[in-house]
Amino acid sequence: MAETTENLTPLPHAAQNHCFGCGQDNPTGLRLEFLLAADHSVVCLTAIPPAFEGPPGYLHGGIIATLLDETMSKAVRSLGLTAMTRQMEIDYLRPVPSSASIRIEGRIVRSDGRKHWTEAKICNSKGSVLARSKGLFIQVHAR
Repeated sequence: MAETTENLTPLPHAAQNHCFGCGQDNPTGLRLEFLLAADHSVVCLTAIPPAFEGPPGYLHGGIIATLLDETMSKAVRSLGLTAMTRQMEIDYLRPVPSSASIRIEGRIVRSDGRKHWTEAKICNSKGSVLARSKGLFIQVHAR
């Protein structure tokens, strides 16, 4: 991914985190790192390795769904809240290449009590949207 001049701040992880999407303690996971943008959206700049392919050269659809789900979840987490996916809708617009730089962005669209409506998208290095999603997340109490 090209250098960015945006003001992005690292979004901290829990001390022990085995999450498949963002867990640094999960050796077989994606180990995504998220940044908080000035507009309160979250951003992940990454390249997903071929181990997560479906068709040769392209990410598996379930991995694309995971990337979008994880990003929407982190948008809620950026408020200091823990929430779980209640509902999610995905538009697979173009194949997402493996090993290529991608940008994933997520944000909260609206909140009402424990309910948080979110959206996310995956873009290639040229800014073309490859996949996008909408989701409803329900706040839960951390254990």
